[in-house]
Amino acid sequence: MKLLAIDSSGLVASVAVVCDRDLLGEFTVNYKKTHSQTLLPMLHELAELIELDLGSLDAIAVAGGPGSFTGLRIGSATVKGLALALDKPVVSVPTVDAIAYNLAGHRDLVCPLMDARRNQTYTGLYRFCGNRMETVKSQCAVDIGEIVSDINRIGTPVVFLGDGVSVFAAYLSEHVSVPFLFAPPHLNKQRAGALAALAVQYYQEGKTVTADTHKPDYLRLSQAERERMEKLRASN
Repeated sequence: MKLLAIDSSGLVASVAVVCDRDLLGEFTVNYKKTHSQTLLPMLHELAELIELDLGSLDAIAVAGGPGSFTGLRIGSATVKGLALALDKPVVSVPTVDAIAYNLAGHRDLVCPLMDARRNQTYTGLYRFCGNRMETVKSQCAVDIGEIVSDINRIGTPVVFLGDGVSVFAAYLSEHVSVPFLFAPPHLNKQRAGALAALAVQYYQEGKTVTADTHKPDYLRLSQAERERMEKLRASN
């Protein structure tokens, strides 16, 4: 099978194509550009380099959230447009799950951390048996102290990855009571290659949706929505 994956859930923009067990190509950029500037040009260049006929795709995968509200909307709109035009199913992969899959096969507990602001993180806990991922704690938006407490209670070594590592590194060093590591640079952020590999498993399990029904999973309200609710509560 052949699958295109797109991830614009954070600062990183990434596209990849897998065919059966092969990664045909991946284009990842982590620089000061907006996804509206980078995503489609990256996809176009990758398709040209690997001579991709978009019609040959079996499905299109996307990081389904959580993450940057703007980034998720751009990624979802891109995927929905392609899937509608090509009449292909969409595989929506939870963002935190896809980040964790960067470390498929790792022996330790895997904890992705995305910076969700206000001392919160989008996170989860995972274990691997070979390349099969077991969810210990499903992706969620929590205070950094809550996920650290869960890790300390489980009591096994853990490896952290994601853009939240640099934000919470000092807190982790002070409060994590089990042995821990930080993933190396080539594995510590969103990568469409990992998203695509996990999406293949989802596709084979029948976890697809139509382009019409796909929508991002934000996990929590946007800042504007939160501020609006706070103003409404204050006025009542």
